[in-house]
Amino acid sequence: MAIEPFAPSTRKRASGKRANRVTIAMVAREAGVSVPTVSKVLNGRDAVGPETRRRVQDALNSTGYQRRARSEPRKVGLVDFVITELDTAWACELLRGAEQEAYRLGTRLVLTVTHDRQDNPREWLRALTSRPTDGVVLVGSSTKHVAVTRLRTIEAPFVVIDQFGGYDPDIPTIGATNWAGGFTATEHLIELGHRRIGVITGPHDVRCSLERLDGYRAALRRAGLPVDENLVQQGDFYAGGGRRGTAALLDLADPPTAVFAGSDQQASGVYEEAHARGLRIPDDLSVVGFDDTEVCEWMSPRLTTVRQPLAQMAVLAVRNVLEQAHPPGEQPLRLELSTSLVTRESTT
Repeated sequence: MAIEPFAPSTRKRASGKRANRVTIAMVAREAGVSVPTVSKVLNGRDAVGPETRRRVQDALNSTGYQRRARSEPRKVGLVDFVITELDTAWACELLRGAEQEAYRLGTRLVLTVTHDRQDNPREWLRALTSRPTDGVVLVGSSTKHVAVTRLRTIEAPFVVIDQFGGYDPDIPTIGATNWAGGFTATEHLIELGHRRIGVITGPHDVRCSLERLDGYRAALRRAGLPVDENLVQQGDFYAGGGRRGTAALLDLADPPTAVFAGSDQQASGVYEEAHARGLRIPDDLSVVGFDDTEVCEWMSPRLTTVRQPLAQMAVLAVRNVLEQAHPPGEQPLRLELSTSLVTRESTT
């Protein structure tokens, strides 16, 4: 009984299919350009001249090149949320937004609190890369001790909620308009008639703190008011820093009639020091904060503040990593959400 030689003919057909498939290298030869240039055109990158782009497009059409379909990674139903701490109102706002969006999208949120441990700051990153995840949201301060190159080792989509600033342009981030917020807060106090306005910043090496301070100075200059550096006190975004900064401001020979605090928590420290000295808010001292956390409603009087949409920042971060709105080759996500003034009873 004769047996048909099946295997050789199979190899021949398979090799024929390989020979017929158009590769990027073939397109590059047809267009007279390099393979990376063809790749840039396919991925919609800007660094290609219009004439070169036209030649590549013509070559793609004439050769009949077709991109291989990307296989969708299998979802595991988890998104990681990495944050430094949970004992602040702004952290709770971020977590609330992230959890609500994860629930809406039918996934679970895995929480990692790093506490910015100095002994082994990369421990959380090693744990993160040791198991599957559908996406990672990192709050900026959680990554300040981690080299940017390490962030790029995360295979899953990731977004940094960039509250503190300073990440490379190819790192996807979501932040807020800090300069505009500082300007608006100071402008509000100027419009109320204040001419001696103190400011208590965050740490001097944090970009968002510097941007809010720059906005403060710009508002004073626009109003024709002098920028008195004696009215600038460095804080730490916490109540203790707010109280120390307020004490220094009120001890001046010519103290301010209003204070712009770099965070709502810091503003609570302004309240504490003012009350300890028998001052009434806003009759003796007007106060503006920054963040618009629920703490503002608990303070007496309720705090006027600059709202940055913390919960919405977290919502967009979770949505982006789960829906992968920016596939490989496209420009990374760089969002800046608008801040706005919320006027309550602490200014007059």
